[in-house]
Amino acid sequence: MKRRKKGSGGASWMDTYGDMVTLLLCFFVLLYSMSTINETKWAMIVQSFQRETTAETMGTPGQGTGESSETEQITQEDVTQALSSIALSLNDYSAKNNLNQQMTVTQGADYVFITFQDAVFFEGDSYVLLDSGKRMLDQVANAIAPESKMIDEMRVMGHTSQGDPNRANNPTVDRFLASNRAATVTVYLQEKNVIDPDKLVSVGYGQWRPISGFATEAERARNRRVEIMITGMDPNSVEDSVDKYFTVREGGVSE
Repeated sequence: MKRRKKGSGGASWMDTYGDMVTLLLCFFVLLYSMSTINETKWAMIVQSFQRETTAETMGTPGQGTGESSETEQITQEDVTQALSSIALSLNDYSAKNNLNQQMTVTQGADYVFITFQDAVFFEGDSYVLLDSGKRMLDQVANAIAPESKMIDEMRVMGHTSQGDPNRANNPTVDRFLASNRAATVTVYLQEKNVIDPDKLVSVGYGQWRPISGFATEAERARNRRVEIMITGMDPNSVEDSVDKYFTVREGGVSE
């Protein structure tokens, strides 16, 4: 039987060991390089992936920077038609349901103004929304849903009336009641998910924007109301009015 020579195959394990050490060294070099990554370049890489993903989701390839602006595609005619569609839908609903005394709709050049009598929305001294008010707001939501991208702002305004012709209301009660009623209507519309929440604004004016006198109950009833003003987008602007305000304000502070 032939004997195996001593030392035969000794270099084999050294080669394997050397390869392992080399790989470990490369691994640690890689870890070190990742720990000192350039944050600016990393942010650029992440943004490039986000732009590509957005373009694929929209179904159109990105051009230039890969970003697109819906505002740039809106024309004044588009906005006017959207506002007209909202006004027409609400006027049709009002006429079919004999709500002319409880709900009035007016359209201007760049807005739709809706007035609701408080009696259909709230009971006296309450800001709990009645079912009759919910039904009307459902119609408002249905009307604006197809045109929400054309809307710049939807302002909900709450009004009270002076209870005593000779004495102003308690300011705390008056202001909170008006504000809470406006906020209740705003929340109801927001929960319908038909318009971006940042376009919804609620304001409580109290008794201080009357449309009638305070002498008779009929006059006071007219003053108690909720109003909604819907303004259209400005086709010449890439920012809405609120964004512009905050941009200007922050720029002024930084200077």
